[in-house]
Amino acid sequence: MESTLTKHERNLAAMVHASSFSKFFIPFGNFIIPLVLWIANKKDSALVDYSGKQVLNFQISLLLYSIVLGIISIPFFVGFFPDFLDSSLFGLNHLNDYNNLNIDFSEAFKFSSWLFPLGVAGLAHGALFVVNVVYTILAVIKTNEGQEFSYPITIKFLK
Repeated sequence: MESTLTKHERNLAAMVHASSFSKFFIPFGNFIIPLVLWIANKKDSALVDYSGKQVLNFQISLLLYSIVLGIISIPFFVGFFPDFLDSSLFGLNHLNDYNNLNIDFSEAFKFSSWLFPLGVAGLAHGALFVVNVVYTILAVIKTNEGQEFSYPITIKFLK
């Protein structure tokens, strides 16, 4: 495929991949800008068409994985609040002294019940971030050389 591609097509396909970094400047830019570039140029080049589908599939997959990780970590995060309110970390154990309130705060702040699962979820989100950055850079480089690039861990929404 390299021999028949023009420099413009290779640059445009690389720009489609690189435009996913726009999420750092524009909310949902990692979906909107690659989508606009892909729709505007998919009929002109097969490489741009392929690259646009790959970028959008990868970004949607990462969003889905992040949502699943967030949903999995919600019970642990919600379970953190009773332990937080039972602690004397912020002086909450002295609330009984004011206005004759009868609030019973029992045990100290428990790290073991919520820190490990939230830490694992945080590390998984960090890993998704690193995968996103590394593979997007690899995709830009390979596509600029005229090669097709397939992202790992991608669900094929657009075929």
